[in-house]
Amino acid sequence: MRSFAFMDDLFQLQQFIITALAEDLGDGDHSTLCCIKEGVKGKAILKIKEAGILAGVEVAIKIFAQIDPSAEIKILIPDGTKVYPGEVAFEVLAPIHSILKCERLVLNCMQRMSGIATLTNKYVEKISEYKCQLLDTRKTTPNFRLLEKEAVRIGGGMNHRFGLYDMIMLKDNHIDYCGSIEKAIESAYQYTLTNNKKLKIEVETRNIDDVKKVMLIGKINRIMLDNFTPEQIAEALIIIDGKYETEASGGINFDNIEKYASTGVNFISCGSIIHHASSLDLSLKAVVI
Repeated sequence: MRSFAFMDDLFQLQQFIITALAEDLGDGDHSTLCCIKEGVKGKAILKIKEAGILAGVEVAIKIFAQIDPSAEIKILIPDGTKVYPGEVAFEVLAPIHSILKCERLVLNCMQRMSGIATLTNKYVEKISEYKCQLLDTRKTTPNFRLLEKEAVRIGGGMNHRFGLYDMIMLKDNHIDYCGSIEKAIESAYQYTLTNNKKLKIEVETRNIDDVKKVMLIGKINRIMLDNFTPEQIAEALIIIDGKYETEASGGINFDNIEKYASTGVNFISCGSIIHHASSLDLSLKAVVI
């Protein structure tokens, strides 16, 4: 599981903030420059306008710090908390110019992250009585993956591989290009040995015959059961017999996820917790002091 505790994540986050601010600011915030004196301090609050799971408070802190390290932020509601309309998540005291430079980026990040965390939490709660865990996918917004996956984590889900580099996943295209599921697995296994790569190997199976082939070969860590029905997954789990981790994927949504969870599969990956999430309504409002 990844989080912002990792140094590489902190570096990626800072680079994202720098780029996003540059995109918004251009040669200056002329709306602010034209009517507010530089250096005048102000206060603003982050207001909740819609119920959900709050996410992105820590990101907001880093955005304000990037523009003005002297900005004072008082956190009233931390990430991962269930919030309701009318509540205040945090207060910020800083030069007004700094607050207004950060406003839109803070809201864009927090609204999107909170929406993902909220939807993720609904899925997690739906299958809470089962042993399986909910995973995200790489179906993310380019250059926003770090924050989207962090939102999944805040909402109670688990992060799958972050990119193409931190796990070997042999999907249908890899298998078809390679020639067979047997050749793909053997090649992947030899690759890890030759290159001294401590990478887990997951292989996608498309039917029960594929599952049987994988069981004969071995040399993998997890079997993905792609576009299987719950009944087919139950059949596959008998064949696998707990020898490898199992993951259900493909066509899984909020309405049918409980049926998949009830099969006893270890993981369920679901891209919709990110790409179907709607942003949570938040606002950053000035407070006259």
